[in-house]
Amino acid sequence: MIISESLLHKYNTAVPRYTSYPPATSFDTSFKGEDFVRFVQQSNQASPHNISIYIHIPFCPQRCHFCGCNTVLYPREEKIEEYVRCVQAEIRMTGAHVDKSRRVTQVSWGGGTPNSIKYEYIESIMNTLREVFTFDDGAEIAIECSPAYLEFEHVDHLKAMGFNRISLGIQDFHLPVLDAINRKPPLHPVEDMLKHIKSQGFKGVNIDLVYGLPLQTVESFAENIAEIARLQPDRLATFSYAHVPWFNENQKRLEIYPFPQPDEKLTMLVNTINYLSESGYDVIGMDHFAKKDDELAIALREHNLHRNFQGYNTKKTTGQVYAFGASGISQMDGAYAQNVKSTPLYVSLIQSGKYATERGYALTQQDKIIRDTIDEIMCNGKLHFGSIAEKYGISMADFYICTAFDQSKVASQLQDGIVTLGTDSIAVNEAGMMVVRNIAAAFDPQYKPEQNKYSRTL
Repeated sequence: MIISESLLHKYNTAVPRYTSYPPATSFDTSFKGEDFVRFVQQSNQASPHNISIYIHIPFCPQRCHFCGCNTVLYPREEKIEEYVRCVQAEIRMTGAHVDKSRRVTQVSWGGGTPNSIKYEYIESIMNTLREVFTFDDGAEIAIECSPAYLEFEHVDHLKAMGFNRISLGIQDFHLPVLDAINRKPPLHPVEDMLKHIKSQGFKGVNIDLVYGLPLQTVESFAENIAEIARLQPDRLATFSYAHVPWFNENQKRLEIYPFPQPDEKLTMLVNTINYLSESGYDVIGMDHFAKKDDELAIALREHNLHRNFQGYNTKKTTGQVYAFGASGISQMDGAYAQNVKSTPLYVSLIQSGKYATERGYALTQQDKIIRDTIDEIMCNGKLHFGSIAEKYGISMADFYICTAFDQSKVASQLQDGIVTLGTDSIAVNEAGMMVVRNIAAAFDPQYKPEQNKYSRTL
């Protein structure tokens, strides 16, 4: 697949990311802990029956100035232990309302830097999860790791705990770039770490890179991608850096360095897509890549791809998401619920026996229809409108009313040949998948182009 810069430039407009529908900007603080419990109970009768779990560890030994995640610098050790005990307590509180016949098919650990805390804490949380929930034999258990704090024996320990996927946050292979963003380099050569991870029988390893960081150039980022092609990880995620110092004050420290211009960022992305496409990788969504024999690539070809706040996954492994820890977002069939972002407040609430829910959203049937429509287009690039109508017991006329879709909303994409419309279907080709957010927005009746509300497509 060869992608042109002109096509991406044309559709580089402000649209929602659609990691959920409605987006998290719609969450409301009137949604409380008792609402969360009610929807957890209702989720037992909903689809998918499988369970996905997210564990948020907010602690970082060192703050990376580019990062927009919910993180805190390392407190005293007893505070970390206190937080871990609260995560375990929250797991038990929520698990008491979950049907024990349901199976966990996916666990994701994020942060923060989850691999920088004591591994006995990780093990204690995993033990609690196994006590409270029923795990599927083939459950995917993944953790985000900073290579700056990852020893070979840590990989062995994670494997013994049942982890089978690791994501390495490399961000960039060039030391000047890492120094500029205040990020430590890998403790061991990435090639040696990848070999060790694979030797331990992990199902897959992902590498994260960020483009648009200070001191990066088109040429230097091309070197990053060439190194990826040489190392051959199972998956790669390339994230576009968003400079929002009014939201993330630490980013102001980066302004002493030169940044790549928007057109250069666009070239970085185009070069990445074209180079990796020729190096044995399939493009997943707009900025993820997977080797052709990887589960994600197979799921894409079979139109069985799904995604949630933790990223892309297969419909086989995906489940309704229950999130534990500060800022975690649960994604159930009928509602979204987000915990408080403040770590001390989270600890205080859980210790007092309360849920840490700060805000959420109860979905209407119309929301669910739009959510399923957008998910199928965003993930699989193909949808028969009748399948959604049949699922929800509505007419085709009602489907069009719910989504407010009409052909004029994708007239430009039709003219460019990246979308095909049937009498009751839509199909997006490979080039169109690079700007699929714009296409999905045509089925969102709430969407209005607002430059300051949404990030740009690229």
